[in-house]
This record gives sequence, C-alpha cells and structure tokens, in this order.
Amino acid sequence: MQRGKGMKFVGDSRIKAEGKMPNVPKDYSEYPGKTEAFWPNFLLKEWMIGAIFLIGYLIITVAHPSPLERQADPTDTTYIPVPDWYFLFMYQLLKYEFASGPYNVIGAIVIPGLAVGALMLVPFMDTSKERRPFKRPLPTGFMLLAFAAIFYLTYESVVNHDWEKAKAQGAIREEVQFDPDSEGYQIYAGSSCISCHGGEFEGGLGPTLVNTGLTADEIIDIAHNGIGTMPANQWTGSEEDLQVLAEFLESLKSE
Repeated sequence: MQRGKGMKFVGDSRIKAEGKMPNVPKDYSEYPGKTEAFWPNFLLKEWMIGAIFLIGYLIITVAHPSPLERQADPTDTTYIPVPDWYFLFMYQLLKYEFASGPYNVIGAIVIPGLAVGALMLVPFMDTSKERRPFKRPLPTGFMLLAFAAIFYLTYESVVNHDWEKAKAQGAIREEVQFDPDSEGYQIYAGSSCISCHGGEFEGGLGPTLVNTGLTADEIIDIAHNGIGTMPANQWTGSEEDLQVLAEFLESLKSE
C-alpha cells in the first residue's frame, strides 16, 4: 500500500497494532517517602509485619498456656472473679464510688460509651492529610489520653489485687475420698472449721485440708495456737473430739 509522496508502510501480522504495556506498578521514585505502589510494596510489608506478630503470639501461647481454674461453684461466695488482663482497666473503674453501686450505669455504659464515641468521631473532626503526630493535635491528644487512662487503671487494678489469694481460690481442687458418716467428719461438720475450709475440705477462707502433710499433734497445736491468718483458740470443743478430728484430718489424702 502506497501513501503520500513515495512512502510505503509494510504490515506484519506478528506485530500488534496497539501494544499493551505489562502490569507494572508506576515509578514512584520521584516521590520518596510519600507514596508507593499498593501491590506488591505496601501489601508485602503489611503481610510481613502481620506474620511476625502472629508467629510471636503463637510462641507465647505455646510457652505460657492459659491456666485452668477449678470448676465454677455458685455456692462459693468467697471466690472473687477477675477479668482477663485486657479488661482490668474496666474492672478497676467499677471500684470507684462515682462508677459503682447505684452509679453502675455510669461506669459500665456512660463512661465507656463516651470514650468509644469520642475515638470514633476523631477522624471526622480532623480531616487533615498530615501524617506527623505533632501536626495533628486533636487525634494525638485523644489517643494519648485514652492510653494514659487505660494504663493507669490497669496498673491500679494489678497492684491492688491479692493475686496469691486469687490463685489459691481458683486452684483445681484435689478430690479426696472420705466417709461422711465417720466420727471424725461428724465432729468436723459440727465445728466452725467447715465454714472456712469447706464441706469437702476444698478450702475457702482457709486453705485446703487435703494433703497437708501435718501430723495429728501439729493439727492440734494449730487449733490451739493458730497459724498465719488463722487466729488462736479457734477450737471450742473437748480435747477428746479434737484428737479424733486431728487424726481424721491427718488421714485425708487425695488419690
């Protein structure tokens, strides 16, 4: 085919009329640190960080599994439940007078609702495209305030809670076989001991009486002189009954 002044164009079916460029991300080298291609640059970074945190979380989970406690007993009024660590700040908030008792609604609904609502409104209150924190005082201030409140309340909850007592209360009980019709148990059930040490010697206000390793004479001495938080002179029965009870408690062994 001849066009123009003697110019010739030769067609070749092996060459596409309109060549398509491969799916290559744009070159952002002219804008260092400001933007980058979502695929694969940004997404790959996100995946790598996510994988690092996931692997670390799995390692911690395997190394420190969640501790199990004994089966819940609704009749045990001495047990003090505690939420997981990420809710301790709410647990502490409900201890204050302005957020507990008759004002429980304030501590459980109003204050958390205001905090969550404020954080949700921050993106709409500050539409700046600036990425530096000190250039965005409103959202930065809200986040710092929320972090300080959560940190302080969590710290107060941890330092003011008796973790040793809670651990003892939640410990899995050792089951022991005993004869409820025996003379030793009848003396135990009729004494003040059962109110602190439980109907099945599981413990409550006092420690468990199973596998104590104490001899009958040592148990008698504790009944008279006390030990730890147990005051002296708690036994009000006869010495003969105390001897029977001490020998019975000495024989309590878990299977």
